[in-house]
Amino acid sequence: MADINITPMVDVMLVLLIIFMVTAPLLVTGVPIDLPDSKAKALKSDDKPIQVSIDAKGQVFIDQMKIAGPALAPKLAAIHAARSGAGDEPRVYVRADRALDYGRVMALVGEVSAAGFRKVALVSDARPQAKKPAESAAP
Repeated sequence: MADINITPMVDVMLVLLIIFMVTAPLLVTGVPIDLPDSKAKALKSDDKPIQVSIDAKGQVFIDQMKIAGPALAPKLAAIHAARSGAGDEPRVYVRADRALDYGRVMALVGEVSAAGFRKVALVSDARPQAKKPAESAAP
């Protein structure tokens, strides 16, 4: 009696698994930002956080929508009012380009806090980049 050969089905499933593993990290990114390195572990959570990004030019984005400077505070307040009604405090991830100065990033974090958000986290790149030859040389 002949058995059913499931090898082709297993091959197809493994290819689909690889495709999903490669494309899943790409779904989170929106605004191209060069994040700083970190040794901290990633946070675990079920609900989708609000991402406030600031690129190297100083342009601010909420999720992937560009926000003009004066419109940032009212937009953040409106999002906080809409999301905090669910009972759980909404989380905000601040993504800032590594080329920005510290003061600009902290000003953005201050605006997020002033809008009423209490769970604010700074996003960094978990992969440390290789040091440039000039940085690794001892003085």
